[in-house]
Amino acid sequence: KFDRFRQRVTPRGLGLAMPQWEDMPHFNIDQHVHHIALPAPHDHAALTALLNDLASLPLDRSLPLWQLVVVDQVAGGSAVIMRMHHCIADGTAMMAVMQTVFDAERPKRSKASAQAETSTAVTTSPSLGMVDEAAQLLGGVISGAGMLVAELLKPSDPPSPLKGEFGLPKRLAWSAPVALAGVKAIAAQYGAKVNDVLVAAVTGALRSYLKQRGTDVNHTSLRAMVPVDLRPPGRADELGNAFGLVILDLAVTSARPEQRLELTKARMDALKHSPEASATNLLLNLLGRGPKVLEDIAEQMFGSKVSLVLTNVVGPQTPVSLTGVPIERMMFWVPHPGDEMGLGVSIMSYCGSVTVSMETDAQLVPDPHSITDAFTHEFDALLATVQPAAAPKTRRKPIRKTNRILLNK
Repeated sequence: KFDRFRQRVTPRGLGLAMPQWEDMPHFNIDQHVHHIALPAPHDHAALTALLNDLASLPLDRSLPLWQLVVVDQVAGGSAVIMRMHHCIADGTAMMAVMQTVFDAERPKRSKASAQAETSTAVTTSPSLGMVDEAAQLLGGVISGAGMLVAELLKPSDPPSPLKGEFGLPKRLAWSAPVALAGVKAIAAQYGAKVNDVLVAAVTGALRSYLKQRGTDVNHTSLRAMVPVDLRPPGRADELGNAFGLVILDLAVTSARPEQRLELTKARMDALKHSPEASATNLLLNLLGRGPKVLEDIAEQMFGSKVSLVLTNVVGPQTPVSLTGVPIERMMFWVPHPGDEMGLGVSIMSYCGSVTVSMETDAQLVPDPHSITDAFTHEFDALLATVQPAAAPKTRRKPIRKTNRILLNK
């Protein structure tokens, strides 16, 4: 259905031009889909070891840049692990791809709705209003460019256990699921958004980890590169990347969970109204069409200002299945680009629960499970501040004998 999964990336010229997509001669899906069993004792540790090995293995660039592994005997069920290069799709597009694979009842469109969509598509044409909108967009990009320059002129994030040169070995971890209802209860208590609560809890976990590793958390800065989805409505199923980047100062110097949430909300609100994401999207698109040396310079500039990548993908909010078998959990791991960022933090919601996942460099952060465990502690601390009548349970009962979907970008 999606031609990118049958195409490979080939260089063009002497590294001075953009690589191109090429149909894979004699494409064979058996080179990409594998079926194995998890080694004994078939537990969490065994699955983690398998994921670490897969994440540390570079994709074969002579083939289309994806791989899928079906793993049997995973705690009474199965796991499906997908590895995919980010050039194929971003998180939003990848979820649209997976939705075509899942078994899920989709709402049927009424005849009137279908006719309305057809009518809109037929009658839409350029207008003065669209010209005005384009002028506003251009003005926003120019304004965002100024903000972006200001961000890039800031001092680099200070040295920490999260920054430095890294190699191929990776370490993966994921949190226990937390109830989305609990996240919403915290958000309502403090007038915040769901994402504010989750980012604040992640910030608290990183503060604990850095303090454990000897960092003076009261006198430091920790910035995250946050992707912002810019894909227009109705185009989520288009592959490729359609996001901008903003730089978020994490509130690691705040000792109390409530203070961290308040600061996180204020900073997230400021970014939501910022045109910075559109400016970075334009910049990245321009650099991607020039010599690779320009990409390397931009990567170094962005990488020096931040210490981690932090992203959030919304999964299906109703149960889905694969070949008729219910899916218990979904999660993904965002790659950490650049030569200095040793941590990628991924947040994903699915069917009433949220999971936070970490991918780290094995030399810089050999124990990412310490951060995911700390996230659960931070979330519970925030939930404890909510009025008892409004605080729901923080765990879902596990569903046994199901498939688990594990997405690794």
